[in-house]
Amino acid sequence: QVQLVESGGGLVQAGGSLRLSCAASGTTRSIISNGWYRQAPGNQRELVAVSSTIDGSTTYADSVKGRFTISRDNAKNTVYLQMNSLKPEDTAVYYCNAVMEYGIHEYDYWGQGTQVTVSS
Repeated sequence: QVQLVESGGGLVQAGGSLRLSCAASGTTRSIISNGWYRQAPGNQRELVAVSSTIDGSTTYADSVKGRFTISRDNAKNTVYLQMNSLKPEDTAVYYCNAVMEYGIHEYDYWGQGTQVTVSS
């Protein structure tokens, strides 16, 4: 099993930057992908960025391409989301996600979320 703890959220002005961190503990060797999702009030939870541990590929939502970067530090068992040129539309609760492969099954694990608020 995997436990995920997010940190790094906060209040920032438009155009500013934040770096979110997701510290993972447990059976991290079984993780096949990590991702960041966000949910704004009244909206569905949406994928922001995902990174595969298998081939290193990354995928970003169109709304954040060129501004956000997902990365991983395997030595620290930590996944990051670097957010630059933040916009008020980025305001949301951001959730760290890990997909773990166990046998023939895949399991989703989620952090508790961290609030990001971007003021205009």
